[in-house]
Amino acid sequence: MKILVIEDDRATADYLTKGLKEAGHVVDHADNGRDGLFLAASEPYDALVVDRMLPGRDGLSLLEVLRATGNDTPALVLSALGSVDDRVKGLRAGADDYLTKPFAFAELLARLEVMQRRTKGAGSGGPVTKLQIADLEMDLLARTVKRAGKPVDLLPREFQLLEYLLRNAGNVVTRTMLLENVWDYHFDPQTNVIDVHIARLRQKIDKDHEVPLIHTVRGAGYSLREPV
Repeated sequence: MKILVIEDDRATADYLTKGLKEAGHVVDHADNGRDGLFLAASEPYDALVVDRMLPGRDGLSLLEVLRATGNDTPALVLSALGSVDDRVKGLRAGADDYLTKPFAFAELLARLEVMQRRTKGAGSGGPVTKLQIADLEMDLLARTVKRAGKPVDLLPREFQLLEYLLRNAGNVVTRTMLLENVWDYHFDPQTNVIDVHIARLRQKIDKDHEVPLIHTVRGAGYSLREPV
């Protein structure tokens, strides 16, 4: 996706920009509402991430102007104001979603992906119960995994890790995304917990198979992808 981040707090903006780029998205940034409105109105974006409290023009009035001019780019509002009334005001101003600070990056990324699916009209086929790539199959209801038709015995954390990789198949999954989504860590524990679990998963998924499915993307993270 091409995403516009409108955020005046430098640390938050840098955090968002870095994480979104690591996830493979193209990111523009504006640090005030006036410039953000100009960019959003003049450039095509797949999604907007808008801080509610901005210098120049606040995030809600920015969205009201965009919607009034027929711009329907999906928008996620970020705010430290999290009451029901605050969220309702945000949605009524034109936000498609509303996320309160502090937030987990993995949740923000997931919400952006949901907004994109809605825009494309996807998601009408019911809940997903099976995930598959190449000859690797996961049954989410039975909690079973098979490769080339043979059962693969996974521990609960390994199953959760593989599920996340499958749901993001073909994309690079960063260490930050894994820590937040699989381990529920919103900080770096400075351990090799991810490396250990990836190594174990490789032993169970790729061992004895000519073509590996789990790949290390140097300097970025990991990717589960189809054989070339």
